[in-house]
Amino acid sequence: MKALLMIGALLLSSPLYAAQLVLDLGANARTWQTEALLKHPEARTIQIAEDVSYKKPMTYRAVPLAALLTGVQPSDHLQAVALDGFAAEMPAAPLLERHGARAWLAIEDPASPWPPLSEGKSSAGPFYLVWTDPQAGPISPEQWPYAVATIKRLPAVAERFPALLPAASLAKDDPVNKGFELFQKHCLACHRLNGAGDAQFGPDLNIPFNPTEYFSGDFLKHYIRDPQGLRRWPQGKMPGFSAAVLPDSELDLLVGYLKHMAGRKQPQ
Repeated sequence: MKALLMIGALLLSSPLYAAQLVLDLGANARTWQTEALLKHPEARTIQIAEDVSYKKPMTYRAVPLAALLTGVQPSDHLQAVALDGFAAEMPAAPLLERHGARAWLAIEDPASPWPPLSEGKSSAGPFYLVWTDPQAGPISPEQWPYAVATIKRLPAVAERFPALLPAASLAKDDPVNKGFELFQKHCLACHRLNGAGDAQFGPDLNIPFNPTEYFSGDFLKHYIRDPQGLRRWPQGKMPGFSAAVLPDSELDLLVGYLKHMAGRKQPQ
């Protein structure tokens, strides 16, 4: 009986769950547990005025992401992979900043869980990449991945996925190449193109058809701005990209890249 009471006491005093975050950074690889992150010497309580996922002010216990990225250089490239297959491609430099737009790893405390993102859904935990002063970046919504499971150091997107590249004959400053940069920032976290990419979330944007081939006129731009305003269904997950996040001039460049890639389909 005494042994059973001791086991019960241990269960009551232990966390409700033990989540872990894998940092695959090469020689500095490490796995962090929730409890250790909550006790990290740089952990602090932060206020997020306009949380991208919750659409309201939020308060988190968080650690500056730079404090966890041991050995990472500003020229490196990182990928944050979520539990649902969302794979955010991010240059390391903004994540290492200690001033201006600053990246934080928010940690969900099992003793004080975060609210669900919406009815029937889970929270943004156990780990969520959030930003203070994101307007100083500027930081896009895709740079706020939630339910993060792994952060990896990887070669740049162009090196890993040559099937995404525009024609080599284009000048470096060609608008199509600028559109490719925007595609990496805004689209690659959810979508593949020509079968290339790590995301497991949304459909391929070139195979079998590119959206520029079936959206006429400006309907593709309308769709990117407000997906549910054009094709409404309860399971729709694509967020709208406002002009504040993706100005009209950049939206034109992004669509230009997609049009270009419609002529560069890769055999599957």
